[in-house]
Amino acid sequence: MKKLLVIAQMLLLGFSSCVIEPEKNNKTNADMEMEKAFTDTLDGKKVQMFRLSNKGGMSVDFSNYGATVLAIQVPNKEGKMENVLLGYDSAKDLFAGKSYFGCIVGRYANRIANGKFSIDGQSFSAPQNNGVNSLHGGVNSIDKQVWDVKQMNDAISFSIKIKDGENGYPGEMNLTVIYSLREDNSLVIDYAATTDKPTLVNVTNHAYFNLTGDPSKTILDHDMMINASKFTPVDSTLIPTGELKEVRGTAFDFTAAKPIGKDIAANEQQLIYGLGYDHNFVFDSKDIKTPAVVVTEKTSGRKMEVFTTEPGVQFYSGNFLDGNEKGRGMAYQYRTGFCLETQHFPDSPNQPSFPTTLLKPGETWKSQTIYRFSTIK
Repeated sequence: MKKLLVIAQMLLLGFSSCVIEPEKNNKTNADMEMEKAFTDTLDGKKVQMFRLSNKGGMSVDFSNYGATVLAIQVPNKEGKMENVLLGYDSAKDLFAGKSYFGCIVGRYANRIANGKFSIDGQSFSAPQNNGVNSLHGGVNSIDKQVWDVKQMNDAISFSIKIKDGENGYPGEMNLTVIYSLREDNSLVIDYAATTDKPTLVNVTNHAYFNLTGDPSKTILDHDMMINASKFTPVDSTLIPTGELKEVRGTAFDFTAAKPIGKDIAANEQQLIYGLGYDHNFVFDSKDIKTPAVVVTEKTSGRKMEVFTTEPGVQFYSGNFLDGNEKGRGMAYQYRTGFCLETQHFPDSPNQPSFPTTLLKPGETWKSQTIYRFSTIK
């Protein structure tokens, strides 16, 4: 059985709390220092750190602030464990962060044009927090809130109640995100949501990966394959035009593995708009057993496969990292992390041809994404 290390004094079960005795035998000094750094209080709620680990030595650390993945320790081809995520060094840094490192974003991940949408003929407005557009649910959304926590045998469940009208979205939504760690080094994320009014839902995790284990290095030499023959081109504000464009013959062709940096500087308008890759790719397969994305890094030998029930992925190549965000003893520089945000398409509420993101009372929205780690020679 996988082992859940609860690095905290109190664990919330649903909406009630109980005291859990922390396991002390296997905690190193570094573990205790990290526990201390990520223990805090916000709005009267305890902020804590938790860990999942498996028999192979892989471990994943979490915070109940933003249901955030803080670190993922996986072996390289020589068996050395290293953290493959960009992240912060303390809860206070997490509170102040602006780049969504490892957190859950929603209730509508990605962008909505001008923050405007309508449901059943009624108009709604979300905050314009990304130029003229609304991004990742608005201001002080679920990524900036303390979630409730429930311990499970081999997993940890985070839940939150999003108020009716919060950030302009209708309906009280109950959202649950369950992280589980398998013995094959797969981090599984299961999402579920219900609502009492028709509303929108598009939720994802916003982890930044660097498979070298050293975020002072860029991600440009990582080889990436995306199982997508089409992507959604955008305008100058990164809102989709509504077109599904063939990747063939463009810098967006990742149907065969290639280095992220191979075509990133190509003279293509889409790359100019995004300052690199910051685009939604439309998957060819809807079978979760088929890898949607495969990333390998030759120096470390690490390989990451992404499986998902979602129809697309926002591939972001860290174009806005500029040294202002800090963690792991360094300032994170330009293109030292990449994101693979499995989700529905940006601005779907205003794009009738895109898959719907409407959730109605009586329905349950469910989604699953798996990040599986292994090594190559």
